[in-house]
Amino acid sequence: MEAPKMSKVCYSSFMHNKAYINGQFVTAASGKTFEVRNPANRDLLGCTPDMDVSDAQVAIDAAYDAFQTWQNTTAKERALVLRKWFELCEKYKEDLAMIITKESGKPLAESIGEMTYGSSFIELYAEEGKRVNGEVVQSPSPSKEMIFIRKPIGVAAMITPWNFPNAMITRKAAAAMAAGCTCVVKPAEDTPYSAIALADLSQQAGIPSGVFNVVTSSKANAADIGTLLCTSPKVAGLSFTGSTAVGKLLYKQCSEGIKRIGLELGGNAPFIVFDSADLSKAVNGLMAAKFRNTGQTCISANRILVQSKIYDKFVELVKETMQKQIVVGDGAEKGVTFGPLINESQLHKVENLVKSSLDSGAKLLLGGKRHEKGGLYYEPTIIEDCAEHTPCFAEEIFGPVVCLRKFESEEEALAIANSTNSGLAGYFFSENLSQVWRVAHKLETGMVGINDGMISAAEGCFGGIKESGIGREGSHHGMDEYTYFKYLCFGGLN
Repeated sequence: MEAPKMSKVCYSSFMHNKAYINGQFVTAASGKTFEVRNPANRDLLGCTPDMDVSDAQVAIDAAYDAFQTWQNTTAKERALVLRKWFELCEKYKEDLAMIITKESGKPLAESIGEMTYGSSFIELYAEEGKRVNGEVVQSPSPSKEMIFIRKPIGVAAMITPWNFPNAMITRKAAAAMAAGCTCVVKPAEDTPYSAIALADLSQQAGIPSGVFNVVTSSKANAADIGTLLCTSPKVAGLSFTGSTAVGKLLYKQCSEGIKRIGLELGGNAPFIVFDSADLSKAVNGLMAAKFRNTGQTCISANRILVQSKIYDKFVELVKETMQKQIVVGDGAEKGVTFGPLINESQLHKVENLVKSSLDSGAKLLLGGKRHEKGGLYYEPTIIEDCAEHTPCFAEEIFGPVVCLRKFESEEEALAIANSTNSGLAGYFFSENLSQVWRVAHKLETGMVGINDGMISAAEGCFGGIKESGIGREGSHHGMDEYTYFKYLCFGGLN
């Protein structure tokens, strides 16, 4: 890959060591900060404000006050500033992509892809906001007219993850702002600079003060800020992307105020390869679904189920492709396709899952240990003979580990695939049209990739079932989370 051309504005100019509240870049009231480091080499990127609940309350107040006027703007007016925000994100795409690579470790080509993906949500919702329509229904009485209109819910709090530090913000915030809501964003402590860069461009785009706010904090203050966002009477709804365990906690906390909530939680995606599959497509699909962002995605293929007749051939192709295509290193370096894990905690988790899986009877085919580069790098790994109780099979890995299991029949594959409390995404490869329809309907997931390992798009309806979440993001349905219906009944009309 050729190195992308940066704009005349250096990416570092967007990396303010401040949060963004009520249209201003600010420090924490306490003056405290926390370090942000590059996972590829542990270099210090900077120190951002370690805000606490008092700072978060200021942001909530700003968003609440701004909502009083923002909700009264027209959809067209909101579309114009969102469109400007989109255009600025496109203009500085390579600069913001470099920030993503620096703070998350993903290869630069993937970061540019994330910027395209993230900006597409702003573009989409700039237009979708104009189509938030109501209804006129037939009244049972000749003296009445009945109308349903849609209104913005109010202040929307957003807690976002480190694996897509740009796109997980734009997917939520663009929909909310297009609907007429205001936002308080709490980004992950590992990747705050992408959120701050978005705030910079939102200011340049003319988004009014208080409409988009970013509260940064260390892990030590995150739980208390999360509790405030869930319980504040000024916050109307919460959107969270992250682990199922944290999602359950936030769900409980939001119940106190009966808040609107959207949860996009963990997955344990099955990836099924049937006898009729085009193996070249299936291998390429697995490479995309498994190794994007070093396996650190919520829709990453986790349990690889391969029909017995093609198992050996498929495994050999996967092994060859991994050894040929994967280039491990600092994502900012030319040619690198595979970066580090995000932090020590994630590295230890992957390490322990692989070890416990091998101890429980799984067989190692490739990798299986820390990479020779040291630091936060882990070898691309293949293990086979995984049973349902195998830790790497039973739990979401969030790392570069391919877990293989043979199956004999379609019924067996579906039984294994559906034997989990998770239900975010699933994938399967088959050239049998009847089988495609059967399996697509029977997989217990909110999203299904059919002969495709890359299902994410702004136009897609993203979300899960079971313990993988509530609500949908992306598509026109993403607007539903931020509006409510108001029923108007006009009487005395005859």
